[in-house]
Amino acid sequence: MSGDAGFFDEMREPDGSVRPAYANYCEWFDDQENKLLRRKHREAETNFRKTGITFNVYGEDDAEERLIPFDMVPRIIDAGEWRRLTRGIEQRVSALNAFMHDLYHRQEIVRAGRLPQSLLRNNEAWLPNMVGFTPPGGVYTHIVGIDLVRTGPDEFFVLEDNARTPSGVSYMLENRETMMAMFPELFLRCPVESVSDYPRRLAKSLAACAPDCAGDKPVVAVLTPGIFNSAYFEHAFLADQMGAELVEGSDLRVVNGRVAMRTTSGYKAIDVIYRRVDDEFLDPLTFNPDSVLGVPGIMDVYRAGGVTIANAPGTGVCDDKAIYSFMPDIVEFYTGEKPLLPNVETWRCADEESLKYVLDNLAELVVKEVHGSGGYGMLVGPASTKKEIEEFRAKLVDNPSNYIAQPTLSLSTCPIFTKKGLAPRHVDLRPFVLVSPDKIDITPGGLTRVALKEGSLVVNSSQGGGTKDTWVLKD
Repeated sequence: MSGDAGFFDEMREPDGSVRPAYANYCEWFDDQENKLLRRKHREAETNFRKTGITFNVYGEDDAEERLIPFDMVPRIIDAGEWRRLTRGIEQRVSALNAFMHDLYHRQEIVRAGRLPQSLLRNNEAWLPNMVGFTPPGGVYTHIVGIDLVRTGPDEFFVLEDNARTPSGVSYMLENRETMMAMFPELFLRCPVESVSDYPRRLAKSLAACAPDCAGDKPVVAVLTPGIFNSAYFEHAFLADQMGAELVEGSDLRVVNGRVAMRTTSGYKAIDVIYRRVDDEFLDPLTFNPDSVLGVPGIMDVYRAGGVTIANAPGTGVCDDKAIYSFMPDIVEFYTGEKPLLPNVETWRCADEESLKYVLDNLAELVVKEVHGSGGYGMLVGPASTKKEIEEFRAKLVDNPSNYIAQPTLSLSTCPIFTKKGLAPRHVDLRPFVLVSPDKIDITPGGLTRVALKEGSLVVNSSQGGGTKDTWVLKD
């Protein structure tokens, strides 16, 4: 198997020799019969289908449910690389949390001229209701997913920050469970850090953020929009694994100044709500009055210190791709250090000069909506037709502040299993980070997403991507 020309191959050196991190795996792989591997690949697919690991793809008319494609060749990161990454992730997540506190209090970063006021004034994710309020323990971003891409041996970039409701952790856990069930002998040969205790760590981290009114054993619940949500599998999975209650808005009400859930013996107070409901639908008395997904009055209880909401309302500002372009300044402002993990170069189309450059170079750039996610609403210039580029040009001219642009990165490749053997495909990585008042806890690994189509740079499952198990090797 040879790598794509011009792309960093994570498994093989330019001369074709195997990199040290993959040595044990490749030795094992070369001893396997192709027929056996093909059977195992089919078994993995059957397992995912039985488990119900699906997601919804939203089209123009309706939502279509699909299986998450899983590739059984792991993505392997050595211990030294992981240490460098965790230092950079920890620095960035610390800065994001400090940034959130500042935005809803004195806005020192705006006063210092490091961030334009207009980015908040025109930002739908910034919530005036959070002004002057500090969540229990001072934590805004309880669960964070930092999307990383690699372009060389020591070159990692942050592609985007996910601090509102980062998803995908259930796939990380199921990928590992599937690999251990199919190839137990591999884990004897390769010393891999465990990820299976993530739910326990999540429960512990959330409990540490409970409000002062909580008892010795804080009650944690996962708030889901319901079975029709694209990530419902993950909501149910995490609640089950944490030993927490899975609740919908209709199960909750405000009782004596607390948010309480209906049980067979009456209503029981909840201390921490891990919500997977967007801000807009969280409280019909505060936000969207038509919402039936949230809890009337929950924001009043929250501001009075009667419940912890994870992640805090208003953290969607961190996911804004225009804010992302200021992250090097944000990291330096709050930590006093240069960022250990650099951003991808970004042009804000709201800026006249940047817009001109983007319009002149659309065929070479990737253009994204400021609040976009899931690979929707974006243009990958080199992979687009002239007609698609011209249609996107019209959108840009019509509403430039809704877009940012980035260069087309040379994403690193990892091998996937195909009928013809191993073949390189482009990958990214989403490590998952837990934040409590006294700790930042980074799970060793994360979700590797892979562009299964040859030559494609789009790894999102909604756009034909799949997932891999991510191995961090022990020292």
